[in-house]
Amino acid sequence: MASVIGYLELELYIPQAHSLKEKRGVVKGTVERIKKKFNASVSEVDAQDSWQRAVIGVAVVGTSSKVVDATLESIVRFIDELYPGLLTTYHKELL
Repeated sequence: MASVIGYLELELYIPQAHSLKEKRGVVKGTVERIKKKFNASVSEVDAQDSWQRAVIGVAVVGTSSKVVDATLESIVRFIDELYPGLLTTYHKELL
């Protein structure tokens, strides 16, 4: 049985962050929520030195590309509902 790996990269704009400390609070909470709700591997992968921009990487593994893709889409919707209008872009890949 073959495994399917899904990768999702989310870019967020965080206008209320005026320091790296404020940004880290938002990013840490977001990462933990995604991990808990979707049982995914999550980490901040870029823009660590930017105050108002965060890039979060998410990896999901499953046996069906349909299920993995649906999970990644659910994560995008979840983030968009959590932070309306702050998800600037995302990129999804299935391997």
